[in-house]
Amino acid sequence: MSQPHPDSAVLEPRSTSEPRRVLGISGSLRRDSYNRLLLRAAAQVAPTTVGFVAWDGLKAVPPFDEDDEAAPPPPVVSLREAIAGVDALLIATPEYNASLPGQLKNALDWASRPYETSVLRGKVVAVIGASPSPSGAVRSQAEVRTVLAATGADVLDVELAIPRCFEQFDFEGLLAAPHRHTLRRILEQLAARARTGDTLLPVA
Repeated sequence: MSQPHPDSAVLEPRSTSEPRRVLGISGSLRRDSYNRLLLRAAAQVAPTTVGFVAWDGLKAVPPFDEDDEAAPPPPVVSLREAIAGVDALLIATPEYNASLPGQLKNALDWASRPYETSVLRGKVVAVIGASPSPSGAVRSQAEVRTVLAATGADVLDVELAIPRCFEQFDFEGLLAAPHRHTLRRILEQLAARARTGDTLLPVA
């Protein structure tokens, strides 16, 4: 059995001044992917209202099988605990064949079950993405939002599409300044929504 995620304990009410816990999930399995760099940038620009951590267990999650729902495999337990232990999610997705990666969809399917007590239900989520294409993975982002909405997640109406991503990071992996500004604003919005459902300001 997997060890509990450090933030998986039952959450007690916290002061609204405390940082909101945001979990970053990359839809790419590649170690040096641009979407992992995007999450690294999120950690760098996170405001004081956000405690950001990236989750790196996607590759271990097995294919969804309803026969295993009664006793889910340890990687699935870890995924659910990681999501349950935070206030919000930031998902960074690439675009594969004009759609979202299969492993990301698979993980969301596992996290959505059982529907009545799903860890995604009511969870505040923002979706961003980077792609070598001129579109910046906008189709994939749209599909991830559709999947999340179907699970009952609270999906923010924000977008960060990084087109021609190989031009948007420098040799040290630093994201271009305009995108860093937008990313910080998205994190601020996640924190605000997760805190009290505050009215959100424009991302621009």
